[in-house]
Amino acid sequence: MTRQQFQDDTVKLRPKLLQVALRYLRDSVEAEDVVQDVMLKLWSMCDGLKPPVDRLALVMVKNLCIDRIRSRRPRGSLDQVAAVEDEDDERLEAMMQAIDALPPMQQTILRLRHEEGMATEEIALLVGMTEVAVRKTLSRARMNVRDQLTKRR
Repeated sequence: MTRQQFQDDTVKLRPKLLQVALRYLRDSVEAEDVVQDVMLKLWSMCDGLKPPVDRLALVMVKNLCIDRIRSRRPRGSLDQVAAVEDEDDERLEAMMQAIDALPPMQQTILRLRHEEGMATEEIALLVGMTEVAVRKTLSRARMNVRDQLTKRR
């Protein structure tokens, strides 16, 4: 793409990019910064670009806006992070205990599906059941685990 083509395309594209950024960020100054950053990135890639660049530019604006929104989130102190990790460990331990308490077939099917990542048809062949029976057993296993976890709270 030539420099002139790039300039012609981006002059037409800029208002649309700004509108998208404003929808995400709701701050005109920050939206303008995002669009400017995208324009600079596109300019640096200008020699390798092929028209039209509008889709690429839109994706870049959306991604940059999402990054900015995520960076706004408050970060907790190390104590808060450790507390959350401890809570997650407790939840995981409770879930593993609930799975261990399942009847053997439900436990087997649940582990094959979620730990091994096997498809329903593969599990059916392995355990000698129909796919419908595997789905039903898997559903019952999930309900039992959910019930066990809600009882503990």
